[in-house]
Amino acid sequence: MRERDDMTFPFEEYQRRIGDLRQRMAKRLLDVVIITDPENLMYLTDYQTSGYSFFQALVVPIDDEPYMITRMMEESNVHARTWVEKTRPYSDTGDAIQMLIESLREFGLSEKVLGYERNSYFFPAYHQDYLKTAFKGSRLMDCFGIVEEGRKCKSSYELDAMRKSADAARAGLFAGVEACQAGVTENEIGGAISQAMFAAGGDFPAVMPYVTSGPRTMIGHATWEGRTVQPGEHVFLEIGGCYRRYHTALMRTVICGELTDSMYRAQETMKLALRQIREEMRPGLTVSDADHIVRSIITDNDVGARLITRSGYSIGIAFPPSWDEGYIVSLKGGDSSVLEPGMTFHVIPWMWGVDGDKTCGISDTFYITDKGCGSFFEDVPQDFFIRPGSSTKPAAKPEKGPELVKVPATEDKQPEKKQKVAEKR
Repeated sequence: MRERDDMTFPFEEYQRRIGDLRQRMAKRLLDVVIITDPENLMYLTDYQTSGYSFFQALVVPIDDEPYMITRMMEESNVHARTWVEKTRPYSDTGDAIQMLIESLREFGLSEKVLGYERNSYFFPAYHQDYLKTAFKGSRLMDCFGIVEEGRKCKSSYELDAMRKSADAARAGLFAGVEACQAGVTENEIGGAISQAMFAAGGDFPAVMPYVTSGPRTMIGHATWEGRTVQPGEHVFLEIGGCYRRYHTALMRTVICGELTDSMYRAQETMKLALRQIREEMRPGLTVSDADHIVRSIITDNDVGARLITRSGYSIGIAFPPSWDEGYIVSLKGGDSSVLEPGMTFHVIPWMWGVDGDKTCGISDTFYITDKGCGSFFEDVPQDFFIRPGSSTKPAAKPEKGPELVKVPATEDKQPEKKQKVAEKR
């Protein structure tokens, strides 16, 4: 390992990660692991590239120096970013798996017990079949999850990186809310969010912001397509900030006009769910119990909405096409996995189908502490933002985001709404 001081985290952090990986290898009787998942490669070495659709692997022997197999064009990323000293690149006319096999023989690893990530998106069945057919010298064992076991609890360095990603997400949100009003396009809103995130020091996220308005909010994972926001409509925003591939995310809802009774009740239901889950999330709680807390509150609504997904997922390192680590831990029923300090979750008590034709959301990214949990977005208002219901010249942008207006109602209407919610509870 080549010691250097220009990586995302101190060199000692990467030494710790490799050391912990080797302890897990020993427990699973593995002599060597072949790591191909882009997030795992970055976690272990700080390596990153947008060219991860080409085969690449970190080979980690339990008692010898790791090395990397990369496309020749990507080899520069190894030397520019990581502590890895040994590389075996292949040309565009070469054979990546043959290079892997030859390197295993070269470094005396061909008779060892080898672990490989069988469920990695970027070690496809074709390559796995080729490896099994052409390489007969040792046992091949599935070690999927051996790196993720270390990733599920973030270190203090990782939490600091996620705070920086939250700064980018926060800047994007306020810019997006300011851009929202009847007469603007979803593209303009998405552009405002993106520009603000990048200006705040954020990197390109694994997923660009989700921006939908009116009836398009009912389309799962849709984002801007040029539609113009109409008077009285709402805009659904889901934003993932990124810093050095670490992500935090949040959902918010903007009303371009007046807040209806049903949307107000949806707002209060989601706020209650977030408040309750934050009070309950702590080490020892199972992910199934956490899901039940959120799901039971969202299900008990009188506006026709449903929670049609898991109620949250682990979040951290991510490359496109997704910013979540839900394959590591998801908040869903039937899973007895236990929360631990350092885990980070995007909790999403969103509501699909308010009044039958609206989806709205309020979410937060939490981190588990020794005794409870904290929020990366403590200072971001959760109430729906109220913006102009007709096309007007945008007001000057405030320094800390648009002023929150809770309910544009008469003085006697607001207590009536609060009373309805109180009676419901």
